[in-house]
Amino acid sequence: MDRSFEELWETAPRATQRFDRASVAALPSAARRYLEHTLAPGAPLATAALVRMHGTIKVGGSWAPFDAEQVLRWDRGFVWRARSRMKGLPVSGADRFIDEEGSMRWKILGIVPVMTASGTEISRAAAGRFHAEAMWLPGALLSGDVTWTERDGAHPHAAIRAHGEGSELDLAIDAVGAIRAVSLPRWFAAADGAPGRYETFGGTCGDDRAFGLVTLPSTYSLGWFYGEERFETEGEFFRCTLDSVEHR
Repeated sequence: MDRSFEELWETAPRATQRFDRASVAALPSAARRYLEHTLAPGAPLATAALVRMHGTIKVGGSWAPFDAEQVLRWDRGFVWRARSRMKGLPVSGADRFIDEEGSMRWKILGIVPVMTASGTEISRAAAGRFHAEAMWLPGALLSGDVTWTERDGAHPHAAIRAHGEGSELDLAIDAVGAIRAVSLPRWFAAADGAPGRYETFGGTCGDDRAFGLVTLPSTYSLGWFYGEERFETEGEFFRCTLDSVEHR
């Protein structure tokens, strides 16, 4: 039995620093407003999280319900494991990105493989996904891997250089600093064997909820080609609600 999920979480170091608003005083105003909204004074600057969620995922043109849990560790990567159904049959498996290596392993009835992928293209795409999900680890966004700028007062920008990939993460925030949309150029590993390329990945989020001393959007609609007309018809493939988030 693969224990990468458990190992990643059980060995995650606990945060040793706490959030102090003085630490973000020199950042651009939009970044400062976002971080002060999401991190309460004294919040642990955690770099690991255990997230449980449910939602729907688009597979083969149809939406299917899923339940999932995910471990994210800024120093190592993530494991997302889920359960869904395909044509009435149970499907389970995991997406992994650990120590700069990505893979996907999914099976019907826990026996018959329906998706198996790994290699450089998958790893590069997974690194971009990890950077998009960094909003669930706001403590990591204060690390030396991240440089903050802003397009304007409503759009903080995080340049991330980590995990073998560079990402340009754009956030759209409201008046209080809550994230309402996220996007970044992410490596798109084409399923038809065509050369990989960068495409805009992202979507909208809302329904802020406090998970301990960290406030996060709890609902998301995400996919490829965000900002284009085809996002709604062919790009969006993932809708989820966060049920619980534990930071370490």
